[in-house]
Amino acid sequence: MSYSIFQSGRSRRNGTFHNLESGIEEQIEALRDELAELTRLVGKSSRHQGDKIRGQASAGYEELLGRSEDLLRELQQGYERGATEMRETVRKHPLATIGAAAAFGLAIAFLARR
Repeated sequence: MSYSIFQSGRSRRNGTFHNLESGIEEQIEALRDELAELTRLVGKSSRHQGDKIRGQASAGYEELLGRSEDLLRELQQGYERGATEMRETVRKHPLATIGAAAAFGLAIAFLARR
């Protein structure tokens, strides 16, 4: 009789532990499902953000490229204007140009001797 009392107590405890264990396993499975869904959503959001940032970077690159081409054109035009003005000045005032070049050469030579 005492054996059956202990056994029935154990079976109740085992049944309770079994129910508790089953509940924990179900919760773990639910958490795994939620984690998988969250991972999927984060991945999808990351791809979307990556595509958005890539598009913005591409637009910024195109704008920068356009600006740099405009700036290069302006610099080339400025260089051509300067070269044209220099040629015209040399043609109009050859002696002054030679004198200025000589003075510049002397100034450089003087500074180089120090």
